[in-house]
Amino acid sequence: MAGPGTTAPQPAPRASGHGTHADYTGGVYGSMLAASVIVGAGTLGSFPRLELVLLLLLTGGVFWIAHVHAQLFGARLAQRGPDRAVVLRVCREEWTIVKAAVPPAVAVGVAPVLGLGVQGGQWLALSVAVAGQVGWSVAAARTAGATRRLIVLSALVNLVLGLVILSGKLWLKH
Repeated sequence: MAGPGTTAPQPAPRASGHGTHADYTGGVYGSMLAASVIVGAGTLGSFPRLELVLLLLLTGGVFWIAHVHAQLFGARLAQRGPDRAVVLRVCREEWTIVKAAVPPAVAVGVAPVLGLGVQGGQWLALSVAVAGQVGWSVAAARTAGATRRLIVLSALVNLVLGLVILSGKLWLKH
């Protein structure tokens, strides 16, 4: 918190694309969240596909709202109330959390078309979530202007984190 005579830290600039801000860190978080939901649901036994799809989308939506709330009512806006433009901007900036839940949910939905049972669908969705986590981290690093080395490091760190979640699914099942 900034005291008298000091300046509050400013958020890192966000790259623009087509008039909207691009911040992919919410996608990394949302993908990790989706993977965790899949693991948690999978430990409950045979979880119906539609319920898992809805759980993924609902969880992404709830966490999006939580992040929007935290941004709007956090220290950054403690001095003044948010106006409509600020609310809409924050909603757009945090939307990647919801977007990250969609590919794993789609994977669960298309699993029967691929001939996969419920467990196979969960593994497919979990793999999609981890791949998304790595992809979002690469996009975030590139948008931030990171060097190739840092982009690769970001991808590797997120791959390891995803593998930890995958390991959790294996460990919790046995």
